[in-house]
Amino acid sequence: MTLVLCKTFVWPPKKKMVICGTGESKTDNPVGSNVTQVFVDQLPGLNTLGIGLARIDFAPKGLNAPHTHPRGTEILIVLEGTLYVGFVTSNQDGNRLFTKVLNKGDVFVFPIGLIHFQLNVGYGNAAAIAALSSQNPGAITIANALFKANPPISSEVLTKAFQVDKSIIDYLQKQSWYDNNN
Repeated sequence: MTLVLCKTFVWPPKKKMVICGTGESKTDNPVGSNVTQVFVDQLPGLNTLGIGLARIDFAPKGLNAPHTHPRGTEILIVLEGTLYVGFVTSNQDGNRLFTKVLNKGDVFVFPIGLIHFQLNVGYGNAAAIAALSSQNPGAITIANALFKANPPISSEVLTKAFQVDKSIIDYLQKQSWYDNNN
């Protein structure tokens, strides 16, 4: 975990306040999507401002896999294409799934910390911009966190959690899990 300390905001800023190159990115990868992050690590001028941004590009049928932002709420606007999006509420709320098909110009909110996803269900490419309520919202891709942990999570833990045979967990832990965050 990277800790970014808040500093007193000084004007004019001595830190970088502009970033170039957030245009369309390559999506020729196993999940068919790419996330270009603009957080405090990429743009130091965001420090203390409480905002961040990401551009998500999707190939046809591309997926921004189920993930969570532990330190930020996300609001997403579709720039082009058609996305099937959703989030799952907490255990206390019965793990309810909220979904919607979004088209160009549509907006959807993902509450802080909840697992959510976006899938391109259109016939062409899709793109979206996500604004987040933190300069350092974090991103935890669920499959990667569980099956690509370093060191690996005990197969005994995962076998009991998923109530499956150990061979399935062993298989999943041997897979090459792709991270689409740039």
